[in-house]
Amino acid sequence: MSEPADLPPAEVDRRPAVRWWPAVIILAAGFIAFAILWFAPRVSQQQFNIQVAQILLCLLAALLLWLLLGSRMRWKIRLSILGGIILAIGAVAGLFRVRGVTGNLVPILEPRWASRMLTAPLPASLANMAPRVSGAADFPQFLGPNRNGILGGPRLTTNWTERAPALLWRQPVGAAWSGFVVSGSMAITQEQRGEEELTICYDLLTGKVIWSHAETARYFTALAGEGPRATPSIKDAKVFVQGATGLLSCLDLGTGRTIWSKDVLQLNEAGVPSWGQSGSPLVLEGLVVVGAGGSNERSMVAYQATDGSQAWSGGSEGNTYSSPLVATLDGVRQILIFSGSLVGHDAGSGKELWRFPWPGGHPHVAMPLIASGTDVIISSGYGTGSGRVRIQRDASGNWTAKAVWRGNRLKAKFTNPVLHRSHVYGLDDGILACLDAETGELKWKDGRYGHGQTLIVGDLLLVMAENGDVVLIDPQPDQLRELSRFTALVGKTWNPPALAGEYLLVRNDKEAACYRLPTN
Repeated sequence: MSEPADLPPAEVDRRPAVRWWPAVIILAAGFIAFAILWFAPRVSQQQFNIQVAQILLCLLAALLLWLLLGSRMRWKIRLSILGGIILAIGAVAGLFRVRGVTGNLVPILEPRWASRMLTAPLPASLANMAPRVSGAADFPQFLGPNRNGILGGPRLTTNWTERAPALLWRQPVGAAWSGFVVSGSMAITQEQRGEEELTICYDLLTGKVIWSHAETARYFTALAGEGPRATPSIKDAKVFVQGATGLLSCLDLGTGRTIWSKDVLQLNEAGVPSWGQSGSPLVLEGLVVVGAGGSNERSMVAYQATDGSQAWSGGSEGNTYSSPLVATLDGVRQILIFSGSLVGHDAGSGKELWRFPWPGGHPHVAMPLIASGTDVIISSGYGTGSGRVRIQRDASGNWTAKAVWRGNRLKAKFTNPVLHRSHVYGLDDGILACLDAETGELKWKDGRYGHGQTLIVGDLLLVMAENGDVVLIDPQPDQLRELSRFTALVGKTWNPPALAGEYLLVRNDKEAACYRLPTN
């Protein structure tokens, strides 16, 4: 039947309809990929986050290809959508910048107008500076007097709701991942301010600058952040500091004046590590020992504390992010370094005595734990885990290093676990875990504190969480028992805390604070 002659002919739109089914398939595939990733066993949280980012990028790329080549939309619409996406990305990039990443490799954005730089503080007068503070104790090196994160006291109260920590001071500081050390009324740390690395001595109770010492050096990457990474050491009225680019300096404790200085990396023909020179100097029997990262028996180097002349060198292990540790194993005093492997050096000559291989491909940062007269516990992140190593000599004097146990139950990325009553407490990819030190058995894993730091204080566990909270825990092998907490800082906090008696010094790459903790 023909159409009536009086009706106009129909206008036929010959443009094909928008093809939506490829986009539906792409989104469904992305959903399935996320589901598989979510329920699959996780090697590490960092790897999981990287895989999430990869899926998102692939999903965005596939959707853009569909939009431009397979959607059948009008080209005006396609180009408008593409332009909007480009403008949005440009706006975010123009307004924000990446200020490093979290411990789980999630980028941290900050406004581009936010200031990163602090001017160098002027030295203050030493007049009327008290040599000792009531209720304080020295905290002379990284992780405390014995470099193991264990303090005998003070006796802290456990209810911070009834008796809260008292803020003495809180103020901006230059960028760094260094911690504080304390001698008397002097609290010392390292900072980046502009193009200078500074060692700054603050008054413990007021935060006022006593003196500052500057060196022209700067380390910065978008991932690692800016500034020094090591913590100073104090010994015999001297301060020993190592900068992120390898400059080792000996300063006078009272004035900050330079006594001697050495470019450790240049002298030992080693490059700056990807995350900066991070090892804190070990001062031992008149020597200053650092991981130099050189080859041909220049991996670890000792300098005379008096004048900086080289005393010995040994090993060829390369760069390290861990700090040297003194221990007596099987009756022999030696220096341990957790670099590519766990290595023991003779404390008198620097000669390499033994080594225990450990999976590589990622930084080894956490300090070894001395578990007995022959045993050492080590841990690293990125899915690797921890292990107990037995170091012994045979009748001929030859050394062996063998695994007692090994597992992935505690993956300390750059936090430092502690040993307490035959149990290891540490942050396993940001979650607190307890292991039996004798067997490696996981007793429990609970409490998300991020990639922070830990200290044993008497019979209590003090956790400096990555988000800036300070948490007090009763360390028991049956379950997590959190007692109290308070917010000490705001923002990503990787720096190790220092507890000088009842005075808690905390800092991150933006600010520092001192709190008086309530005691019994």
